Amino acid sequence: MSKKNIVVLCGAISPERDVSINSGKSCLEALRVNFPDATLRVLDENAVPADLDPATDVIFPVIHGDYGEDGGIQRDLEARGFSYAGCGVAASELCIDKSKTKALWLANGIPTTRGVAFPRDRVPAAKVLIESLGEEIVVKPADKGSSVGLFLTKGEAELQAVLDGDLSASDLWLAEQRVYGRELTVGLLNGKAMGIVEICPKVGVYDFKNKYTKGSTEYKFPAAIDEAIAAKIRAGAERIFELCGCRDFSRVDVLLPEDGNFVYLEVNTMPGLTGTSLLPKSASCVGLDFAALAKAMIVPALERAGV
Repeated sequence: MSKKNIVVLCGAISPERDVSINSGKSCLEALRVNFPDATLRVLDENAVPADLDPATDVIFPVIHGDYGEDGGIQRDLEARGFSYAGCGVAASELCIDKSKTKALWLANGIPTTRGVAFPRDRVPAAKVLIESLGEEIVVKPADKGSSVGLFLTKGEAELQAVLDGDLSASDLWLAEQRVYGRELTVGLLNGKAMGIVEICPKVGVYDFKNKYTKGSTEYKFPAAIDEAIAAKIRAGAERIFELCGCRDFSRVDVLLPEDGNFVYLEVNTMPGLTGTSLLPKSASCVGLDFAALAKAMIVPALERAGV
């Protein structure tokens, strides 16, 4: 179907390397239904392989966290003239920084949680954060994905212990008010919201372990929520896609409290594509199986390459 080679890039060096490799393998399998000659390259460094050629290769990057979601690989691909799937440099740089994303949303009336960003070499006192955000606070890296380095605290003592502890996972952190509600996510394809997925961890919260351990979390898709609220969530997600300058695909995470006043949490510009991943579940709600989703994700890059 294509005069170009489709090359899936995964791996690279980040805390999410193993997840990226699993995503890459799953993505390749799905792509080969429609593009049997697609190939996979596992990166052992944060660099685009020198032997790839923009004249013949179209890239499907499936690299989570550092280098993949922060605009790094996108910048390198553009510098060499590659057509590639997914968000560009500016949207990637924005969305990986949760504090900048929040500021943009608040300026444009998008409901989100209150938060305070801080560098790890200038950590605020727990008392100051509680005065601003309340007694229950979530502390997480402002520029990582997959729930890496997630802390849930209640009260000054617990919060101060986290702030005094190991914050080596990132140079930039975000403290947020904790909001209780149903955990939802919605995938977007070419700016259009797909189905809403509800995430139900069997124990605790949707952290790294629950996210990537099969059987530890139940998923309901489509989520059983009032259609009027669902329509508002989808519309807001589409507005976020536009505001953040996203392209091709992304995923937006949402919390829905009992009162119906939902808040958006973050944008994932490089969604997971493993067996437990959320974007394929969202796509299935609108009739797209994994193969059809993978095709829809790469087609815009092929079109940009003139195919």
